[in-house]
Amino acid sequence: MLRRLLWYSILLSGLACVPAVASDSPYLTKRQQLMMLAESNPAELTLWKGEELFHEKRGPKNASLEACDFGLGPGVLEGAYVQMPRYFEDASRVMDLESRIIYCMKTLQGFTEEDEPIARKHSSADHTADLVALYTYIASQSDGMKWDPPMEHPMEKLTRDAGEVLFYRRAGKMDFGCVSCHSEQRKRIRLSYLPSVHQPEEWAKAISWPAYRIGHGVVRSSQHRVRGCYWQMRQAGLNFGSEASIAILSFWTDRARGHVATLPDLKR
Repeated sequence: MLRRLLWYSILLSGLACVPAVASDSPYLTKRQQLMMLAESNPAELTLWKGEELFHEKRGPKNASLEACDFGLGPGVLEGAYVQMPRYFEDASRVMDLESRIIYCMKTLQGFTEEDEPIARKHSSADHTADLVALYTYIASQSDGMKWDPPMEHPMEKLTRDAGEVLFYRRAGKMDFGCVSCHSEQRKRIRLSYLPSVHQPEEWAKAISWPAYRIGHGVVRSSQHRVRGCYWQMRQAGLNFGSEASIAILSFWTDRARGHVATLPDLKR
């Protein structure tokens, strides 16, 4: 709690002295101002933990994750995240990074769904989840690269198309969909401008997860963001790593194709 109050006080006191940012996008302008105020990203602490966990031999099989194939070959991390979700032959399904990490923790290290390293999907103020740490480290190896999810396999195209349907689908008692907030520029909730899916540069920044959420005081993932969106829309929640959640992420990344990812990011 104290950390969050400190961050907010820094932001409020510093905005007046931040130079103007040349941009036609209020979303990008606010985001760039935030980045100027931050001397460092607290997500680095989570990243360092993830690096240690990645190389550490753990689980019933006493193995590291160095042999895990994230799409570019066993152990190849650079550029892997911006080319996900993607189809994996060994799993016979399209996976995002989080579900792929879990798959390798099971197959290579012998963990089960009930074991703490897999069961804890999200971090809290007093505990950084292993999964979030690993996700942050692996994703960071694609920092500054352009989103480029593959669409060669029929399942990759099908998943992306399903994600588009879900993005534009309105449902729930409020008749909300992702499109309700992200179809136009300059929309906002209170003081926060919302990114538009039709503005690729905005969208590439918006989907740059993992990110340290100042308001939460921890690093959050793309799966956590999808869950949060559905909760805010008062729709039925999506299961972590479900086909529906990965479909939405597939559409997200495809819409940001060719634009640079910031990994890990810093968000309000």
